[in-house]
Amino acid sequence: MLRRLGVLGLALLALATGACREPRTFRIGYMICNSRAETEARFGPLTAYLSEATGARFVPVYLDTVDVEDAYVRGDLDFTHTNSALYVTLRERHGLRVVAADRRGAFGARTLGAIIARRDSGIRTLADLKGKRFVFGPQWAPFGFLAQYALLLENGIDPETDLGYYAIPHGSWKHEKVIYAVLYGAFDAGAAPMIDLEEMTAEGKVSPDDFVILAKSELAPYCTVGARPEVPREWVDRVREALLGLTPETTVEWAGERLRVLGRAGLSGFEAVTDSDYDRIRQWARRAKLPPYEEY
Repeated sequence: MLRRLGVLGLALLALATGACREPRTFRIGYMICNSRAETEARFGPLTAYLSEATGARFVPVYLDTVDVEDAYVRGDLDFTHTNSALYVTLRERHGLRVVAADRRGAFGARTLGAIIARRDSGIRTLADLKGKRFVFGPQWAPFGFLAQYALLLENGIDPETDLGYYAIPHGSWKHEKVIYAVLYGAFDAGAAPMIDLEEMTAEGKVSPDDFVILAKSELAPYCTVGARPEVPREWVDRVREALLGLTPETTVEWAGERLRVLGRAGLSGFEAVTDSDYDRIRQWARRAKLPPYEEY
């Protein structure tokens, strides 16, 4: 009998040990950028890398911008990867913690918003925009809508009353659509993230000679990884260390290929930031009365 109990105890111990070895599972929500397919291709390898580097199991969740907060409130997300405007909203309303920020483009983990017009349009100052046709990026875009909306207000132009009219493009690749809409004359001026102007210029899609930049915002962080308050600090630290430890040579197996994680994501790395680095985003949102400080 004692021998049987001993064998049973060893079996239970083995089961318990096996259970302990099951990796912790986290769901990371990615805000869809230009399209779902592009976002999956960019961040699938990063998700695989986080699993490999931290010892947890990371599951990607791809969400339209307007669906991220609802998924977060339901408890569907442990970590998030969103733009800085959505990070601020989740921080202010739900206590999201900052983990790290993407590094991408000429300004590292930061970028700025520009107001552009065609060089041959005759528009040279913000005052010239009164009565003109203007195109913004999506309303949740910190450098394609929020920064420029605040810039116009700061310079005495109310977009709701002083512009001839403004529009926001539908569908995918909205920032490119804004830039092309100005280039081909569908609108007199538009709101362009500087990072998109950089990339389209590098790809030969547009030329710096095509546009005049009427105004630029201040620099602020762009896309950000966050963690909900319930995630143990140990795991937040592991994720932060994994992200900050990425180099251009770091590779991972994904979809049957070995890929460079940063190259596939279109990033140069990640940078340590603090919540106070996002205060400029808060200032713009307050001035424009947009989330999380909206007024109706």
